[in-house]
Amino acid sequence: MFEKFTADARAVVTAAATHADRTGSGTVGEPELLLALLDRTDSAAATALGALGIRERRDSVVSALDAARRRGGISTADVTALAGLGIDVEEIVARVEQEHGVGALAPGGPARRGKKLRRPFTAEAKSVVERSLRIAVGRGDRRIGDEHLLLALTARPGPAATVLADHGVTYAEVVRVLGEGAARAS
Repeated sequence: MFEKFTADARAVVTAAATHADRTGSGTVGEPELLLALLDRTDSAAATALGALGIRERRDSVVSALDAARRRGGISTADVTALAGLGIDVEEIVARVEQEHGVGALAPGGPARRGKKLRRPFTAEAKSVVERSLRIAVGRGDRRIGDEHLLLALTARPGPAATVLADHGVTYAEVVRVLGEGAARAS
């Protein structure tokens, strides 16, 4: 399938693996794909994210992804809902980290030192890649670009979609902005 990826989409996948190395994650997941998309500067996804104001709020998005990763993927909305039931997720995370190390609930567990290994994709990240192909085909595109990866991240619930939605970026908004960009290019 990667032969159908544009250079921009391939760069996102490569950068996502780099983010996994940097964060000490054992895998490449949705957060790493989103971080890699945020790194792009001259692509369809970068233009869309800029038009949606995410470039100016990058630090907030990164902080939200870090917090979700630390909580094992539990969203801010879930934390709030659990708090309503008297469950303090932050206290639970702190206790787990005290016993098992910082980042124990994060995918891949605590940061590991040593030899770099090829980072496998999580099932959710694989699903994003597969969904990007379906989105590209559905839009009549012959190649998968980074814009299709962005659409795929926002199309279904997950850590990246939740963080983006908390920042006002939804699938519908991405479709709208990409459509406006295509109309200007015509």
